[in-house]
Amino acid sequence: MIDFDGEVAVVTGGTRGIGRAVATRLAERGATVVATYHEDDAAADETAAVLASYPAETTVERFDVADSDAVAATFETIAERYGSPTVLVNNAGTVANGLLVRLSPEQWQRVIDVNLTGTFYCTREAARRMLGHDDGGGRIVNVASVAAQRGWAGQANYAASKAGVLGLTRAAARELGGKGIRVNAVAPGYTDTDLLAETRGHESTVETDTASGRVATPAEIADVIAFLASDAASYVNGEVVRVDDGLAL
Repeated sequence: MIDFDGEVAVVTGGTRGIGRAVATRLAERGATVVATYHEDDAAADETAAVLASYPAETTVERFDVADSDAVAATFETIAERYGSPTVLVNNAGTVANGLLVRLSPEQWQRVIDVNLTGTFYCTREAARRMLGHDDGGGRIVNVASVAAQRGWAGQANYAASKAGVLGLTRAAARELGGKGIRVNAVAPGYTDTDLLAETRGHESTVETDTASGRVATPAEIADVIAFLASDAASYVNGEVVRVDDGLAL
């Protein structure tokens, strides 16, 4: 079984959906886990209670990934309390769906700020500390989406932000790979999360365009992320792993 004993893992958007599943998977396998969130205090409390059931040290931290100063301050606090992070999962994300011709500047910008710029801010702060880690190296896994490759009407902002995440992943992998930091991405298809509930009409697509005719569970995505974040994937770098049951074929 993949082991994360001695690892310090930060999971953004770690209190719901895929993020909570990832945080749980890493904690149950021995990592010190910091799950972050922005607004949903109830979900944060639920996640804190779940994580507290594992022997590893865990905590929940609140900040906005789109706020550069808040990201820097939080990562500094994490390093002081637990040591430099060795694993980062950039999962924080949002949607603000609307047809392209009606999409407001605010709808566009917030999705880009959270999904893409937030991934950059967190990657930058984690990488700075991974480079200075005594043992060197680390693993970063970015949560993208098949929307980056396929695109859907009403999600121009979301698709653009996730396509940007793929580009960032590949560039960071080339830049950091020689320094022992692997950067990969997963591109989930339809997954049973709160964000899916905001995507109208997905049911017919799931039934016709996936092999199984069902959505993924967050745990199924988390298992792939845990693999990429582990030493079992030591020769995987700059990769985008689709976890979509054939949706983007």
